[in-house]
Amino acid sequence: MVQRVGGFRRKTRHKLKKDMRDRGKINITKHMQSFTNGEQVVLKIDPAIHGGMPFPRFHGRAGIVIGARGKCYQVLIKDGNKDKMLLSHPGHLVKEAAKNVRNTSH
Repeated sequence: MVQRVGGFRRKTRHKLKKDMRDRGKINITKHMQSFTNGEQVVLKIDPAIHGGMPFPRFHGRAGIVIGARGKCYQVLIKDGNKDKMLLSHPGHLVKEAAKNVRNTSH
């Protein structure tokens, strides 16, 4: 077997970079926000929050909150034709208007 090259954040130099004005302390309001089931959200990864970070491939994807697990939320997204459930900390989620979210209903 060949050893895996790279880790979780491999090839994410530009994707996980903050703007100059957004650097500094973590926004506690964003960190502690709550969501209800069925609420539509967008995955916007905050590189300063390491825990509960979804895989960088899903950065910018829209989905629906389907439940909570500990401090994180379960988000259902559509990846091609397949529905996938991701765990994400609230610091990586942004509430989004219904018109901007792709339809992920069955």
